[in-house]
Amino acid sequence: MNDWFFKRGGRDRFINWMALDSKLNSTLGESWSRIKDHWNAGSSYFARFQLVGWRRLLNEFASESLTMMFGGFVVLYGLALPAFQEFDESKFQTGKYAVTFLDVNGNEIGKRGILHNDAVPLDQIPDVLIKATLATEDRRFFEHYGIDVFGTLRALLTNVQANEVVQGGSTLTQQLAKNLFLSSERSLQRKIKELFLAFLLESRYSKRQILKLYFDHAYMGGGTFGVEAASQYYFGKSVRDINMAEAAMLAGLFKAPTKYSPLVDLAASRARTNQVLDNLVEAGYYTAGQVHAARMNPAKIVESRPSSSPDWFLDWAYEEVQRLAEGKGQYVLTARTTIDLTLQRQAEEALNAALKRNGKTDHFDSGAIVVMEPDGKVRAIVGGPDYGESQFNRATHAKRQPGSSFKVYVYATALENGFTPDTIVRDMSRSCGRWTPSNYGGRGGSGMRLPLWQALARSLNTVATELSFVVGRDKVIDMTKRLGIEGVKKTCSMALGDGGLTVLEHTAGFATFANDGRSARPYGILDITTSKGDLLYSRERDEPPPKQVVSKKVAEEMNVMLNRVVTEGTAGRANLDFTNVAGKTGTSTGPKDAWFIGFTGKYVCGVWVGNDDNRPMRAGVTGGHQAAPIWHDLMTVAHTDMNIPTIPGLVPHPRQVEEQQRLAALKAAQIAAGLEPAASKSADSKGGSIMPDKTRAVLKTLVSALRKAEGVPEEPAAEPASATKPQGKTEPPGPAQDRTKENAPRRSDRRATLLDQPRGGLPLPTVASQSSSASPHAGAH
Repeated sequence: MNDWFFKRGGRDRFINWMALDSKLNSTLGESWSRIKDHWNAGSSYFARFQLVGWRRLLNEFASESLTMMFGGFVVLYGLALPAFQEFDESKFQTGKYAVTFLDVNGNEIGKRGILHNDAVPLDQIPDVLIKATLATEDRRFFEHYGIDVFGTLRALLTNVQANEVVQGGSTLTQQLAKNLFLSSERSLQRKIKELFLAFLLESRYSKRQILKLYFDHAYMGGGTFGVEAASQYYFGKSVRDINMAEAAMLAGLFKAPTKYSPLVDLAASRARTNQVLDNLVEAGYYTAGQVHAARMNPAKIVESRPSSSPDWFLDWAYEEVQRLAEGKGQYVLTARTTIDLTLQRQAEEALNAALKRNGKTDHFDSGAIVVMEPDGKVRAIVGGPDYGESQFNRATHAKRQPGSSFKVYVYATALENGFTPDTIVRDMSRSCGRWTPSNYGGRGGSGMRLPLWQALARSLNTVATELSFVVGRDKVIDMTKRLGIEGVKKTCSMALGDGGLTVLEHTAGFATFANDGRSARPYGILDITTSKGDLLYSRERDEPPPKQVVSKKVAEEMNVMLNRVVTEGTAGRANLDFTNVAGKTGTSTGPKDAWFIGFTGKYVCGVWVGNDDNRPMRAGVTGGHQAAPIWHDLMTVAHTDMNIPTIPGLVPHPRQVEEQQRLAALKAAQIAAGLEPAASKSADSKGGSIMPDKTRAVLKTLVSALRKAEGVPEEPAAEPASATKPQGKTEPPGPAQDRTKENAPRRSDRRATLLDQPRGGLPLPTVASQSSSASPHAGAH
């Protein structure tokens, strides 16, 4: 063969295969021998460390202990991480702002900010107050490291012996951690966070610093924070000057400032003071003879200040001031607010009356109320049953499931997409994955045909869910965003209110419909002035006019449907006999939340009741059963006259018609007597004023006196603004004010086509599965 490969020595010209094979074999053999030698040498070396007997047991115990310690460290880190995320040193200061709040008429209603922080150094706080606090709240404060195990056991034993809660188990550091970073929610998770935050505070700050922070940040009742503010409030003097009886009274307020406030319950305050004096003797700080004089001469209270303060509203208003004044370089401010103090008090009384009347029976202990006007002007906020017990504002910060009250946004979206109140729908819905909606009580859809308004009035879950699928859940989310509600997630049961909303934002969402479709973002500040009297912010000047976020037609049709929820549906207990009411009930699964959001032509009011720890209420409790009666009671006293505007889309209530006729006759009589022009001029002049007339008069007098003192001639009186500049435009009443029809015009030719036949690009709803399994939101009603 003539092939180079088979020629003699042809392969060896390129690779010597025999030599390569020999080299490879020898290398592998030598490597294996070396590995065995090293292994044997290592085994012989480590054999000398082999433990037997008790040494081996001790080694095993140490190894297991290290393993368990490492695992425990990982677990502790996992538990501590949420607590460390809550830690924020900026919360040590109430804020860099010092704000004085006024009502609409210019009367001071409260203060917030840094006015009392660090006002008195710890060295100048009386020794008797420090000892009274330690004897009552934490006797081993200077001995423990944030957690007092022995003190907790002692408090537990004392409480068992007394058959009531006499002593608390939380240290001062734990209480400070709760006051600064946490809410008063009673849960294991909150307690774990409190423990780790206490350790963190102890590791970063000295005992004296912690004690000073505690004295400065504790709530002491009457809207005061810190012992200096409390001393000024109750005794009219600095904490530096208090005696033993007054110190004992202040120390007794830390546990429950509202319950033991001498302005609320003097007998309870005196009893608590005597208990603190007993603690001083038991702790060995004083003898019985030394405290005897304090028992015989109790603290005298200065009652020059009101015992109630709109604290819930002020806390929210303070947040609004910080937002509006941010970046403007001014920190000592005066803000005029929108609060109605009478309405605020009535709202607090309405909630507390319901809690006392039905709280134990129906198993709920908390609630929140927001009252605003249709344009978003907030008039009252109630963030909980007792501000002294818990300052967590449930009206503005707690996100709770709205249940069926969320359906208003779904139905409004449907009205924007071709549906009408009279569109015929069916009581059924398609499934979404493995989930199938069911109506209240766990019943599936009946398949019955009924008009859209009746489905809302009966709060049918199947119809609301199907509507969200038909019009598109993304469109529903877009509707909520236009109404100022953020964070709604696209889920199968979204239409049944499975997300979380605050009472404030939910109420403002309903206010958009009461405002004829115009945006109704909540606001509580009318104007802000600096310490020099300069106008820093004016809502009338700085805020744009509200946008039309929902068409008037949709808003009016929605109002007609919501009115029928009250007159013919689930919210019958909210109906008023003197004006029209529109609104929607809501109940979450459990039931854990009960809602009613409703409005008249004058007020929009949201009511929520439930439990802070998310425990379910008594079975059968609904928004129509609990929240609607609270709303009814509050609105009955809130409307002081019958001159109530008409809800857009509804005909005036007969009582409003009578009142309008009476006012028209009165106006005619005033015109005939020549009184009307002067009254109108006075009203217009007052309406355009930012500063109250009394305040303006005092300032003018002061300026005049200063000019005379300096020999400066008086300036000529300026012409009144009302005479030189036109007043702000008053928007003419919308067509809804003169509307005389009861419902939106019927369009019967579309009634049977929008759901039974595809039309206008709307898909035909599919028939729901015959499965009647209860949905997780079957309780939403």
